[in-house]
Amino acid sequence: MKVEQIYTGCLAQGAYYIVANGEAAIIDPLRETQPYIDRLEKDGVKLKYIFETHFHADFVSGHVDLSKKTGAEIVYGPTAKTEFDAIIAEDNQEFKVGDVTFVVLHTPGHTMESTTFLLRDAEGNDHAIFTGDTLFLGDVGRPDLAQKAASMTQEELAGMLYESLTNKILPLSDDITVYPGHGAGSACGKNMMKETVDTLGNQKEVNYALKQPNKEAFVNAVTDGLLPPPAYFGDNVAMNKKGYQSFDEVRKSAMQALSPKAFEAAAEETQALILDTRDNGAFSKGFVPNAINIGLHGDFAPWVGAMIGSVDQPILLVTEPGEEEEAVTRLSRVGFDNVLGYLEGGLESWKSAGKEVDRVNRITADQFAKDVEIGKSIVIDVRKESEYIAEHVEEAFSKPLDFINEWFTDINADEHVYIHCAGGYRSMIAASILQSRGIRNFTEVEGGFKAIAEAGVAKTDYVCPSKVMK
Repeated sequence: MKVEQIYTGCLAQGAYYIVANGEAAIIDPLRETQPYIDRLEKDGVKLKYIFETHFHADFVSGHVDLSKKTGAEIVYGPTAKTEFDAIIAEDNQEFKVGDVTFVVLHTPGHTMESTTFLLRDAEGNDHAIFTGDTLFLGDVGRPDLAQKAASMTQEELAGMLYESLTNKILPLSDDITVYPGHGAGSACGKNMMKETVDTLGNQKEVNYALKQPNKEAFVNAVTDGLLPPPAYFGDNVAMNKKGYQSFDEVRKSAMQALSPKAFEAAAEETQALILDTRDNGAFSKGFVPNAINIGLHGDFAPWVGAMIGSVDQPILLVTEPGEEEEAVTRLSRVGFDNVLGYLEGGLESWKSAGKEVDRVNRITADQFAKDVEIGKSIVIDVRKESEYIAEHVEEAFSKPLDFINEWFTDINADEHVYIHCAGGYRSMIAASILQSRGIRNFTEVEGGFKAIAEAGVAKTDYVCPSKVMK
């Protein structure tokens, strides 16, 4: 038996590949199927089942394409309703893969169909649990995503999650391995550990949710401090339930190289969003006017989902030459399939064609230290509120990037502001959005709070309520 975790850092997502005696199972696969097919061919095994722990909200699974290409059956837990062929398993139903067994443990709470798959080895011993979004390392799945579909409150769903954990998971052996659906950085939880594999026994010791004394305390703990889910979550759930266009077709359609003239015409005719995926430093020095910068080498897909919102939005890409397909792939993972093409030759071809180039006013942290006047200058910190609370520039305002659509209208065009995040990735996203909306009286700080702190700017952990976004 072989169990392989296939972890995708930019999504903080874990898929799983299990091989036993000539057969294989894959749990919660990503959208692109070729890497899985390559593994199957290399190992000389047949894919028998594709197990889905639930209808994912933060990414589009590859279950439909993978089933079509391999003939493997898709398996969901009880109560799931799909618009494609799938096995809707019963609680405690068993599935054989080679000489190992997967047992369905229905664990509703995160969603109604949420299921944990218990893996038993050839001798019948409990070996591991694949918990999806029911149990994370350090956390549990958020109970607010399925409220509307389930006609239940988040408190009621949290209570159901408590019962699932108490009755199905906690009675299992302490030495069993926990393989979660996500790790730190995912919006599906709020307190996840950076580790991606652990024992159930250790989770009982360190996971705040599993240490609550009773159901009421559990409900209060897991519902406290939940941020609104990103807008694209509902679209991804729908795609995972109904099916979707083949990734191969999406890639073929998106990989259209457009000359600067054709790119400009497409932008004007379609009202497409121009998405520049280059590093924030390169972007600041020059970009196609009105482009939004979300760097490919960062938490690209989640920020695309959070900032763009609707998966139907037409998109035109500006990338570093050679990174076009990677950008298309990562966009497809979160359901953004409406890519019309990319700027052939990147920004250099745009400039060579004599097209207008815009820039962001960026300064170093050392320059910021010289220019800023604490108490007089307006400093906007776009990090998460928890980061701001830990430490921030004295007198800075907390305006998390997630909520930029709510606070950007508060900026007075007549007052200059400084903008920073932790390292420059998020503040450049904010800068590009502000500039695309006609707000230009700002300076973005290169290197973010880390560089600002090293430059000796006054900082504090005191939180003035008036400085925090309501």
